[in-house]
Amino acid sequence: MGIFDFLSGEFIDVIHWVDDTRDTMVWRFEREGHEIKYGAKLTVREGQAAVFVHEGQLADVFTPGLYMLETNNMPVLTTLQHWDHGFKSPFKSEIYFVNTTRFTDLKWGTKNPIMLRDPEFGPTRIRAFGTYAVRVTDPATFLVEIVGTDGEFTMDEISFQIRNVIVQEFSRVIAGSGIPVLDMAANTADLGKLIATEVSKTLDGYGLTLPEFYIENISLPPAVEAALDKRTSMGLAGDLGRYTQYSAAEAMTEAAKNPAGGGMAAGLGAGMGMAMAHNMGHHGPWGAAPAVASARQMPPPPPVEHVWHIAENGATRGPFSRADLGRMASEGAVGRETYVWTPGQDGWKRAEDVAELAQLFTVLPPPPPHDA
Repeated sequence: MGIFDFLSGEFIDVIHWVDDTRDTMVWRFEREGHEIKYGAKLTVREGQAAVFVHEGQLADVFTPGLYMLETNNMPVLTTLQHWDHGFKSPFKSEIYFVNTTRFTDLKWGTKNPIMLRDPEFGPTRIRAFGTYAVRVTDPATFLVEIVGTDGEFTMDEISFQIRNVIVQEFSRVIAGSGIPVLDMAANTADLGKLIATEVSKTLDGYGLTLPEFYIENISLPPAVEAALDKRTSMGLAGDLGRYTQYSAAEAMTEAAKNPAGGGMAAGLGAGMGMAMAHNMGHHGPWGAAPAVASARQMPPPPPVEHVWHIAENGATRGPFSRADLGRMASEGAVGRETYVWTPGQDGWKRAEDVAELAQLFTVLPPPPPHDA
């Protein structure tokens, strides 16, 4: 130690800490050889605590105030040193300043989805995130259990561990609460208080407490959210007719947004608009059909008319409608043995083997009786 350092150690008798950071939880007061002058002034500001460690043993803890370091206000250190009241020499101790203010706006979130059994959806998964605040309530315990001999301990060094505790307790509380997923948003305040209480039980062993805990959002997996959105849409639509109108309106909106659709999109939108107007004219502005109309049964959709191809002399002709084939049968251009095919049919078949066409060859009256 140089002369200047020696003189500084002899005459510097004011011990204090001014924190110019926002994340420092513990800061060790550095002195050459950790030598503290007897009678030095110790200033502990509001939101701080000073912890003396002497030869590896926790000694006195000072709360906010101005102290003269003497035997009468350092009872633990005096006992450890076996000092008498006439002691005036410097002593060696480490002094740790602990920040006891709240560290706010700290983030937490579920890294992986939490499995739970929902009374309405059954087994499902949720994610959640939010913020919390933490504060040192027992500086001595915090120093012994967490900080150790670290000369500058920041919030980042313990935030990961606190987040793990929060997620663990959140998962346990949510899974055992029995609250439906759809009702969790209305109960976030109560859930937050319950989770904060459970987390504080663990943090108490660290000398910490959780004065604030907020759940900002609880979300479902994308697939479940999509199904829920569809269910909500159907609920808004009310019945099938209203849901059809709702879906048509959505399709019109998407078609109008599609610049590549051109005239086709415009035509589709106009056609669907006319159909909706027609339906609304019959069913009212919100799809509510009159009482008489609702009592009548809607007609079934018209049958799909087939078209046919015929095979002649190794070549095919067509397509022909059933009416065309009926006319050709009456003219003798198509017979029972003629091979025909229609889309969806498994290979060529004779006309008489197709139920829809076999009737064409039985429309002529049978021969007259012999006694006529």
